[in-house]
Amino acid sequence: MRIFGYVRWSIMGLFVVAMILNYLSRSVLGVAAPTILAEQNISSAEYSWITGAFQVGVMLQPVAGYILDVIGLKVGFAIFVAIWSLLTMAHGLATGWMSFAGLRGALGLVEGSGQPAGMKVVAEWFPARERGLAGGIYNIGASLGAVLAPPLVAWAIYTHDWRLAFVVAGAAGLLWVVPWLLWYAPPASHRAISERERDLILSGQEQRLKGERRPPVLRKLLRRRELWAIAAARFLADPVWGMLSLWMPLYLTTVRNFDLTQIALFAWLPFLAADLGCLFGPAVAAWLHRRGMHLIDARRSAFTVGAVLMTGMMFVSAVESPVLAVALLCLGGFAHQTLSVTVITMSSDLFEKQEVGTATGVAGMAANLGVLIFTLVLGSFVDTVGYQPFFILLGVGDLVGALLLWTLIRKPS
Repeated sequence: MRIFGYVRWSIMGLFVVAMILNYLSRSVLGVAAPTILAEQNISSAEYSWITGAFQVGVMLQPVAGYILDVIGLKVGFAIFVAIWSLLTMAHGLATGWMSFAGLRGALGLVEGSGQPAGMKVVAEWFPARERGLAGGIYNIGASLGAVLAPPLVAWAIYTHDWRLAFVVAGAAGLLWVVPWLLWYAPPASHRAISERERDLILSGQEQRLKGERRPPVLRKLLRRRELWAIAAARFLADPVWGMLSLWMPLYLTTVRNFDLTQIALFAWLPFLAADLGCLFGPAVAAWLHRRGMHLIDARRSAFTVGAVLMTGMMFVSAVESPVLAVALLCLGGFAHQTLSVTVITMSSDLFEKQEVGTATGVAGMAANLGVLIFTLVLGSFVDTVGYQPFFILLGVGDLVGALLLWTLIRKPS
């Protein structure tokens, strides 16, 4: 095969497509929720159990990460993508909140492989100086998937019904598996990589993180306070994403009186802002690192910038203008991905290659536990207390996360 000088970026581009499909398939339900709840006579409390079932499934990210660490990315991730695609298509057969909950739980279990797989791609294929940018780029896929969900659902409902959106999202995932199996391989054995690119990747990775080719030792990982700092920060941060992807369409419909056309026109904007945050967070960290700041301190500083910006979420329900409310939701999406990409990337700075998938999975479990608790509490009380108390919680939680990162993580030499 002809030698290609940028294999690492072609693999990242292919993985970005997988993340787009991952978040498209999980976001379709949130956008279609007003229609599905009315058609299926599902209450807000029952909807919270549906979304909660997904969070319970995705909390098992450590299992997905461990499987990827043991059997490798090529086969392991292909299996996960194929299963989540079939489960997405099966949503079109669901009737009643319990069948939706069962499918969402199973979907969360396999879709939880996305973040551990992404961090393994970053750890295997990129030198340290490019890891922040690579992490930001693959997380753009998450936002783009959510951007595509509103127009896809609107098109499906106007041309057929909401079930068509799940079928399209699932079929696209099955098609993606083919190029992944044909193109992915580690840098040491990829048939199209040049010696120059291979040397650039391997020489730019910290020797202390290369480790041995062996399964990760979970007991050793769980004793690392760095793992718990990252996990705690993600526990506090990810409820924002749960609000945007699972509850924002309902909020705009029930509180701001948006119809389906307005949802299709405006509900994707916070995710477009989140795409910019995916690039802004790594750019801040890289700028500080180039000026002499330690890489870990640079990442913590970028997280703190995002946490300060997130305080704007406290005012979403307080403003009278729907336009200003959407603008503040956009600020929340931008701030969340600014800090989320930064803290997720820290796993590749602190853990050995064969540990990255498991470590990212443990932190992802904490993140989705935060979303689970948040969505169940919101579903139970939103009809009586409204959304304002929850937006306030979202606005201040990341400041606590920033404090934990600064106090618990020790800088490696």
